[in-house]
Amino acid sequence: MKRILFASVATVAVLFAGAMSAADLPRREAVPKAPVMAPPAYYNWSGFYLGINGGATFVDANLTSPAGTTGHSFDSGLIGVTAGYNLQSGPWVWGVEGDLGYTNARGAMSTALCPGCAYRNFWLGTVRGRVGYAFNRMLPYITGGLAVGDVGVVGFGIPGNVETQVGWTLGGGVEFALAGNWTAKAEYLYVDLGSTTCSAVQCGGIPHTVDYQSHVLRAGLNYRF
Repeated sequence: MKRILFASVATVAVLFAGAMSAADLPRREAVPKAPVMAPPAYYNWSGFYLGINGGATFVDANLTSPAGTTGHSFDSGLIGVTAGYNLQSGPWVWGVEGDLGYTNARGAMSTALCPGCAYRNFWLGTVRGRVGYAFNRMLPYITGGLAVGDVGVVGFGIPGNVETQVGWTLGGGVEFALAGNWTAKAEYLYVDLGSTTCSAVQCGGIPHTVDYQSHVLRAGLNYRF
């Protein structure tokens, strides 16, 4: 009996000594958790904006007469103003944009039947829809709609009727969000303003038809409200 009691007391003493030793061991420090990073703030393209644009227009004009068709090309600078509105749904951006620009596209279009014939275009405007897919602060887009401009033809030094031609335009571009509410874009537009006529009085008794197409390359700077 004494042996059993002695063994029990010894066992309890050993266990107690082990517990005390464990209590004296340094505590394991908690592993620090990595900071939770906030998701990046995505740029919101929605809203009304105003801007300016500038670039160049490259005109292809075809002069058609009973003697055939001759093509003529000339180019000019282009500067104008822009206004538009965007509405964003997820990454998709839908909008409408209008612009009006000054150009000085002109050049000789003389033929054997109409010496001294010349062409001119002084202003160009468009009203277009835009559809883009936003990659945060970058917005590639396609655009198309109505094009309007003045087209005049001169023959034998006789000023022709300057007509406001209505046509269509189609193109695309990419826009980038800058600091604050500023954005910048680069854009290409194909413009077709249809045709006009150089009268028989202007062209030696034989009327001529002039078709107008142009390629517009420009950059723009917008401020979104």
